[in-house]
Amino acid sequence: MIPKEPVVISQKELSIDELVSIARFDTPLIISNESKDIIQRSRDVVESFLFEEKTVYGITTGVGDNSTTKVKAEKSKHLQNNLLYSHASGVGNPLEKELVKAVMVMMIKNLSSGYSGIRLETVEALVNLINLDIVPKVPREGSPGYLIYQSHIALVLIGEGEAYFQGELLDGETALRKGGLTPLSLHEKEGLSLINGTVDMTAIGAIGVYDAINILKTSDVVSAISFEALKGTRYAFDKKVGNVKPHQGVKSTLSNLNTLISGSEIAEKYKDFRTQDALSIRAVPQVHGACKDTLNFVKQLVETEMNSSTDNPLIFPADNESISSANCHGESIAMSLDFLTIALSEIANISERRIFRLLSTEHSELPPFLVENSGINSGYMIPQYVAATLVSDNKRYAQPAVVDSIPTAAGQEDHISMGTSSALKLLNVIINTQRVLGIELMCGCQGLDFLKPLKTSSSLDYIYETVRAHVPKLSDDRILYNDIEKMERMIKNEMIVNHTESKVGTLSV
Repeated sequence: MIPKEPVVISQKELSIDELVSIARFDTPLIISNESKDIIQRSRDVVESFLFEEKTVYGITTGVGDNSTTKVKAEKSKHLQNNLLYSHASGVGNPLEKELVKAVMVMMIKNLSSGYSGIRLETVEALVNLINLDIVPKVPREGSPGYLIYQSHIALVLIGEGEAYFQGELLDGETALRKGGLTPLSLHEKEGLSLINGTVDMTAIGAIGVYDAINILKTSDVVSAISFEALKGTRYAFDKKVGNVKPHQGVKSTLSNLNTLISGSEIAEKYKDFRTQDALSIRAVPQVHGACKDTLNFVKQLVETEMNSSTDNPLIFPADNESISSANCHGESIAMSLDFLTIALSEIANISERRIFRLLSTEHSELPPFLVENSGINSGYMIPQYVAATLVSDNKRYAQPAVVDSIPTAAGQEDHISMGTSSALKLLNVIINTQRVLGIELMCGCQGLDFLKPLKTSSSLDYIYETVRAHVPKLSDDRILYNDIEKMERMIKNEMIVNHTESKVGTLSV
């Protein structure tokens, strides 16, 4: 295999695509020489504070409500390890490998900005974990927005905790040794810097945004197939509609839909079949478009946070100054991820309504539940139950986490973002929405079978054939959970979008 070009962590902006390429597709990373110099300059300032015995939060004092307690120089290094020990308190099942790697990437980016005062050796130790595929075991639950995930990761750097190496779960020291590494000895401020910042919610949020882009492109393709199967009236997709409601998302969805159905015999024959369609068909540009506008707003916020400095305290080498601030507060990310969760819930919601119409012969004029001999066959009746259940679950996940702040640290941290909860809810909705869209696509293709010999467009026919290569037409009842899983994988791994774009070019979001 040809080695992948490493992603360079530098003073330039890191993109969501670059983060995903490392976390999901195992692209290696390196730190630029410029960033190495900046990290060192920031560390020099911390060393000067120690020499001067200056009172600086987290360096010569305790943390949180212990910030009024002075810590002597000889105890400061001990404090760093204690911070990891005490804060590594997560519970529940472990995070997926790609999420842990994403958090580590964001830790490296945050620490490389030059405002943390951490040693270069420590940042490079994180780089080594990623490039050697040493993945710390990080419990999924219990993080209000920061501290806990990073603590479990940082434990492995000092030879503690647990990590996976080549798929085997080992204690931290053994995992390092098998990778040819040795445990770090943390210096002043390093434990605090390793566990601070908005990196966990931001990393997971970036993964969520990446998957949301795929979902929104997929939703246009899937809805176009349902439009065809339901003999939709294409006038509602006239571009003039977008000119008088010029939201960018509406216009991009109209463009996608018109491209996708271009050349369809079905769309041409049934263009005057109804005066107007139900809203789940007619309002695809307006609903999908609103979700795209939300996605683009959230994407901009997430990428801004990815390239922010969110440590506390912040070190400003040019001014030889340390400032204790609240850049570690994740309100921007928490609020935006709650917003994106709402948007993706709506994609699943309207998708399920189209499934319902496809299965209801009084709406679709197709055989009941999309199967012949419906008296002895249930067809796709029950997958609609599944979609309805997933949509109902999404409605609960769509309740915002950010408004539910509970004071911590004896009141020192009396307002927190709950941003990690926002991010984890988003992931749940992404999975559910992929499944709902998969069920819709399966049903839409079945609907097209009953309209033959009329043909859909060449691009949608290509997707139909792609689906049929994995899931055959349902003629008699069979076990369906395998089919649903196949459809989910085809959406999750971007097959539907990639195949479509190979025919029509890049879809708009």
